[in-house]
Amino acid sequence: MTRWTLKPKPDPVLVNNLAEHLSVDISIARLLVQRGITSFEEAKNFFRPDLAQLHDPFLMKDMHRAVERIQLAIQNKENILVYGDYDVDGTTSVALMSSFLKVRYPNVATYIPDRYDEGYGISYKGIDFAADNDISLIIALDCGIKAIEKVAYAKEKGIDFIICDHHRPGPNIPAAVAVLDPKREDCAYPYDELCGCGVGFKLIQAIAATENEPIDSLLIYLDLVATAIGADIVPITGENRILAYHGLHVINIAPRKGIKSILGERQNISITDVVFIVAPRINAAGRMKHGQHAVNLLTEDDEGQSKIFAEEIEIYNTDRRSADQIITEEAKNQVIECREEERFTTVVYQENWHKGVIGIVASRLTETWYRPTLVFTKSGERLAASARSVKGFDVYEALEACSEHIEQFGGHKYAAGLTLLESEYENFKRKFEEVVATSIDKHLLTPEIAIDTELEFEEITPKFYRILKQFAPFGPGNMSPVFLSRGLTDTGFGKCVGEGDKHLKCLVRQHSGGPAFEVIGFNLGEKLDLIKNHQKFDAVYSLDENTWNGNTSIQLKLKDIRESV
Repeated sequence: MTRWTLKPKPDPVLVNNLAEHLSVDISIARLLVQRGITSFEEAKNFFRPDLAQLHDPFLMKDMHRAVERIQLAIQNKENILVYGDYDVDGTTSVALMSSFLKVRYPNVATYIPDRYDEGYGISYKGIDFAADNDISLIIALDCGIKAIEKVAYAKEKGIDFIICDHHRPGPNIPAAVAVLDPKREDCAYPYDELCGCGVGFKLIQAIAATENEPIDSLLIYLDLVATAIGADIVPITGENRILAYHGLHVINIAPRKGIKSILGERQNISITDVVFIVAPRINAAGRMKHGQHAVNLLTEDDEGQSKIFAEEIEIYNTDRRSADQIITEEAKNQVIECREEERFTTVVYQENWHKGVIGIVASRLTETWYRPTLVFTKSGERLAASARSVKGFDVYEALEACSEHIEQFGGHKYAAGLTLLESEYENFKRKFEEVVATSIDKHLLTPEIAIDTELEFEEITPKFYRILKQFAPFGPGNMSPVFLSRGLTDTGFGKCVGEGDKHLKCLVRQHSGGPAFEVIGFNLGEKLDLIKNHQKFDAVYSLDENTWNGNTSIQLKLKDIRESV
């Protein structure tokens, strides 16, 4: 059973004032106030994000030191290595930084660690590669905030580090030349929700500002930043909203060859398209082969060559989907066989599972059982796991409480990775269950649909939807609005559609003689009985467009339905 939670109604005085100042309907003003927008100026900034609103990059601790060290490297003709993680955030970061630097200076190489041979983050092998190639400066992106021993090892070899990360630091910061991370406790930067590529962008923004280059000169890199923001599921608020807004514009108007090769002839690309079309393919390179393939694609200027790279990556993505389906099925069977009553976590392990897809499998298990979830596989001498959480529960903190059984871990509130000794697996599993059981609010174990506001069908007009579309880009912190409408009836054409009749399709009205809307409910086919014989029902949905035979109309995209009371 899914919880429906209606958000509190915002202050009616603020809503009425905003509606008057903006000349919009009360329902639009209500949605804006819920998002913290209460004035004409705030609304203008929300609907028209401006690059001029970006914060001064030098507000980030160590930024001056990072810029000075890069300038010194260029002046002294040093070799520079741009190093990044193998996921979307890491590979886009490396593509961004390396292509920006190469416009100014030729001695720039890139390095992505091998997921299977080196694991996540900065590796000794990567440092040795730098030493063997006379590289004296490594710029690490989307990793490095906990690499204390590795940075010290590099220093012994005469290699300096600049770290650009957004993960939570441990108790100590690596002794690098500069450590850029807005989550540092001693960093007063005004916005701490940047992804790794976002932190990398702040560094190139600082370099450009030092060289008196206008901010518009960096627009060409924002397709990479928008892709990382979407893939890393960071809040689309503040600076992320500005960067994603302009990055999507670049993707739609003049994307780099690699992204264009993935998207083909698709148009009107949204952040959802980035998340479900572009990101999985970039990710597939690091999951199934090597992340360097993604960097090659994202930095390629030749259209013919980029298409070849994209075709290779499409093969990796097909392999990834196949592995994902097989392992998800095996993991689900394991959960069913071992399920105990009142278990607060899902933890599974199989030594042959593909390390590249265990994160996806963890997400699938979380969707099915709605518990903080870990999927383990064998990785060399150790076990490696991907962790995923449920809304409202900090899995990173839970892992911290189990650190006596873990060799290393890192990540965010809702997604993390870890390694441990095989001998510690059962101890860890027991401890993790204990920590979650004693700290989680039991309400969080039931999926929730957060509803922005109740809506009458008469309020759903073309003007209303036109303004609503301008709330995009959507994502955490600015989700696509969810509405509740009560007392609906199907006009008699309701049916199940799709393979296995999984989806629900109908045409519904709220009041006799009132407007009727097409409705699609993915994976809600089993609820057909609730709408039969003109029974009244309540629906929770978002608004969407449906184009059929050249005609475009507003449709309701169902999230759930219930019998009206």
